[in-house]
Amino acid sequence: MGGVFVLRKPRNGNKCRRFDRCITMRQTETELFSEETRMRTRETRRRRRSFFLDMILLFRTCSSNILFLSLLLLSSSFSSVLSENLSPRNQTLRPLDELNKLKAINQHLRKINKPSIKTIHSPDGDIIDCVLLHHQPAFDHPSLRGKMPLDPPERPKGHNMRGLRPKSFQLWGMEGETCPEGTVPIRRTKEEDILRANSVSSFGKKLRHYRRDTSSNGHEHAVGYVSGEKYYGAKASINVWAPQVQNQYEFSLSQIWIISGSFGNDLNTIEAGWQVSPELYGDNYPRFFTYWTNDAYQATGCYNLLCSGFVQTNSEIAIGAAISPSSSYKGGQFDITLLIWKDPKHGNWWLEFGSGILVGYWPSFLFAHLKEHASMVQYGGEIVNSSPFGAHTSTQMGSGHFAEEGFTKSSYFRNIQVVDWDNNLVPSPNLRVLADHPNCYDIQGGSNRAWGSYFYYGGPGKNPKCP
Repeated sequence: MGGVFVLRKPRNGNKCRRFDRCITMRQTETELFSEETRMRTRETRRRRRSFFLDMILLFRTCSSNILFLSLLLLSSSFSSVLSENLSPRNQTLRPLDELNKLKAINQHLRKINKPSIKTIHSPDGDIIDCVLLHHQPAFDHPSLRGKMPLDPPERPKGHNMRGLRPKSFQLWGMEGETCPEGTVPIRRTKEEDILRANSVSSFGKKLRHYRRDTSSNGHEHAVGYVSGEKYYGAKASINVWAPQVQNQYEFSLSQIWIISGSFGNDLNTIEAGWQVSPELYGDNYPRFFTYWTNDAYQATGCYNLLCSGFVQTNSEIAIGAAISPSSSYKGGQFDITLLIWKDPKHGNWWLEFGSGILVGYWPSFLFAHLKEHASMVQYGGEIVNSSPFGAHTSTQMGSGHFAEEGFTKSSYFRNIQVVDWDNNLVPSPNLRVLADHPNCYDIQGGSNRAWGSYFYYGGPGKNPKCP
């Protein structure tokens, strides 16, 4: 195609003197511009026809509805004149994928965010919804639909009922805000929370495998444990810190595990403690959490109240909310006391915070092996190491300092106990300690009159001995 013909002013500066000559020149200019416009229009139509023919060929195996929606989305994304460098096939599914992803996220948010009768805005950015007891996510489960939470069970014998009130340890309640009786405070899940996860289906789950190399699944532990007997609960005071986590795909936690079944696909666990998880919460605050699974973290279970499972009964504690204060190196120490035990009458597993503050329970029907009892109890720390090629993460466990540094420097579990077959709270017999990677995170146990069975644990992760 030739260049555009442009009329130039005569060199002598004189204007066109003959009227008929000027008319002829203007007509020539108009005809040339008209021809140019027609040629551009034909070329644009040719390209668009070619583009949509390609799309039809590409999608001819799809249903007519999907074809129509795809072409509609694609056509709205392009201007009327397509660029020479446009590659339609590379952009074909992106708008549809995004639309489906957002649709799935919104459906999931509607499922887990229940209508509230009061909303509280926490200083840390959380939104706490006060939801009627029987409207919480647990009652979406077919076995609980239409029912109400159970009455409190009998406490284990030998349990001290004195303890810390929950209002003093969570940020959302520190300004005097409370949820009314008959409701439970639930941390609202936002769109950005789910977008940080790998997928909607993996949101709120503790994934079992993080691929690093052929010798590790990415999870590392420093724990005290008991095994070989039948256990009906566990109790400990857990030192709270705010460890540094290297990236949003890792976490650091300290918790109690109630375990039954093999360590294959039938593993049953109940878990509670505190954790720092940027992916789940979007920040680095230590947060009170619960977890459960009956198939080794594969398809069942979730954190907190993010699925039908744990039944909350308390109106003052928000599971998943930030804990404050936390301990400081060579400074003040803060710990929380947790008790998990099996109700002798109904068989459900109850969770208590402090002394006498019931949080709620895991219904026994959620489990296979834990319907009867636990075969192991663990206490301690866990981190995820996602660093590739054998390198180690700098994510901290506990205080980020090794066990040998002791009180005010290292993190601890103290007054470690178990519940026996007769609902007695007794010292943990034969408590053993184990660290997967002692050069990165270690553990040292002990016993005395003030703390009973205890251990210090944790570490900095990457260091000269843990490259």
